[in-house]
Formats: sequence, structure tokens, C-alpha cells
Amino acid sequence: MTNLRLIASGKWVIFFIAAITCGSISYFQNLIYYPDIAPQTGQYLTCETGLERNTDAFSVYVTDAKIAEMAREKLCSNYTIKRQYGKVKVTVGQNDYDTFRYINHGVVDLVLVKSNVVDAFGADEIYGFTKIASHPDYSAFFIAVHERPQLSKEYLLGKRIGLLDYPSSRSGHIVPKTVMQNLGLSDSNIDVVYYSSHQELRQALLAGDIDIISSYWAEDDKEKFSRNYATPLQESVSGMQWYLKMQTQNTDLFCAMQSVVHEIATSHPRPYYKTISLEEGCK
Repeated sequence: MTNLRLIASGKWVIFFIAAITCGSISYFQNLIYYPDIAPQTGQYLTCETGLERNTDAFSVYVTDAKIAEMAREKLCSNYTIKRQYGKVKVTVGQNDYDTFRYINHGVVDLVLVKSNVVDAFGADEIYGFTKIASHPDYSAFFIAVHERPQLSKEYLLGKRIGLLDYPSSRSGHIVPKTVMQNLGLSDSNIDVVYYSSHQELRQALLAGDIDIISSYWAEDDKEKFSRNYATPLQESVSGMQWYLKMQTQNTDLFCAMQSVVHEIATSHPRPYYKTISLEEGCK
């Protein structure tokens, strides 16, 4: 009996050692082949201004990658920025979470958003966000390729409709959702497909992945779409606006940023951004 107990105990010891060994091997394999995934929140563009020992960074938030590239280039060569900051950091937002987080916490100095986002968080009163320039208002449309979309429940039932997954986008989300709700339609009885940008909406429509998109009408759309097949949803949608955090009376910075955003606007390839009006306050 004693020998049996020793044999049984030995088996348990061997089993325990084997379990520890397998567990250790599995742990180190996972450690090697499955590294931590970096947070998927925004894309960052940075540059140094050359101002030695200055750790202050001028932070910018936009949602357009082209504007981000242009902003970094022009800001890092701007004399006022080079006198006041040691670094420029431009964040390209990917979704509404990014936008709300940066505006709600007031962690950026210059931002391109719609006024409803700033108003929602009282960022103008809390952080001193001051409007320095505005792009024009625009209209929201249902756009199709083969026919003019009709604003009726019977017509839209069965259609594949492309919207933006930005709940704060008026032309790509809020306006079409309101129109469909008024017609008695919702995600439960129509096929809604969500995309991350207006460009993706247009690509999906041209590819035949969807039947209708909700977006604005751009001047260059006439090259690929017929204006006859764009049905207005709302005539006036608030345009994009530039805000500068003015917690001090930094008028040099105010004037410099107006100059920068004006240069970005006139150089941008999209017609919408080329039109810009500057606020008063810079002499």
C-alpha cells in the first residue's frame, strides 16, 4: 500500500510539473507573438519648431487628413508659432469620440469643427474657444446614380442607404435620420450601411454597394454624378469653423492663425474648403 501511495504521489508531482511547464511555454509564446495593440485613437503629425528648451506644444485637431498635413507644414514655418512654441502636434480625428474628447477637455489650441460641438460643451466659455474663420454652410442631399431619389416611404423601402457613422454629422447622419424617421423608417425596416467619410460614401455608391447616399453636393461631384439625381433634404447645414483657444489676449497668435487657415483654405484641393471668411479682430 505504501508503494502505491508513493507511485500515486509521484504521478501527481509529474502532472503538476508538466502543467507548470505547458503554462509557461504558452505564456511566453503569447508574449512573443501577440504584442499589445496600440490604441486606435487618432493619427498624429508632429514637428519641432527649433525653439530650444521650450516644451510648450501647439496642439491642433482636425478630421481631414489633407488639412492636417497642410497645417503641420504651415504652422511649423510660422514665425509666431516658432517664437512661442517648441513643438506642433496635429491630431487627425477618426470619429465622434475623438472630437468630443478633445473639445470637451479643451486639450487643443486650434480646432476645425462645427459650431454645435463647441456649443454642446460650452467650450467657448470654459476654455475660451474663439471663432477665427468659417467655411460656408451647405445643403444635404440624397444622391443616387441611376435616378432621382424620392422622399417617400414606399420608394426608400428596400433601398440600401449609405450614411456616416458620425452621429454629429448633419448631412451624413442627423438630417437623413430625421427625414427617414418622419417617413416612418428606421434601421429596422431599411438597409442602412455606415461609412467613415464622405469620400467612402461616394466610392461605395459608384461601386454599386449601395443605392443612395446622404451627403453634401460638392462642385467636383458633377464629374461623377448627375445633379439631376440629387434630392435636397435640407437647404442650410452649418459649415465647418476654425476655433482658437484664447485664454490670454494673444493677438499675435490670433492674427497668425487666421493667416495660416486662410493659406490652407486657398491651397486645399476640395472646392468647399477654398471658400473661407475670417472673423474681425486682427489688425
